[in-house]
Amino acid sequence: MPMPPAAITDIAHAYTAAWNSGDPSAVASFYAEDGEIIINHGDPWSGRSRVADMAAGFYADVPDLTLACDDIRISGNHAIFVWTFTGHDAGTNNPLKIKGWEEWDLGEDGKVTASRGWFDGDEYARQVAGT
Repeated sequence: MPMPPAAITDIAHAYTAAWNSGDPSAVASFYAEDGEIIINHGDPWSGRSRVADMAAGFYADVPDLTLACDDIRISGNHAIFVWTFTGHDAGTNNPLKIKGWEEWDLGEDGKVTASRGWFDGDEYARQVAGT
């Protein structure tokens, strides 16, 4: 049975807060134990511990990362979470403002079973370089 749209919206807002906590485990807690995320057709980060590793990598690259939920689209237990993150690159200290989204498949318990994340990698590199 599909989750109510209001419940999925609540998950999206709580997920945003988890990212803003700076705690990789908080981000990973939104995933099923065997959930996974794939970013820009890359290798999958499978299982909560690997999702935490993915989040930790973003925090290492952008220590002052702040995430905003720009929109949420819902169809049954499938959702699109549209986001913008801001911060500064750890190596160059250049400011970043990156837009993207995640496509979620949600289990009946509200945990993400699969996520496909997307952002413009070339634009990210351009902002890191400050060009």
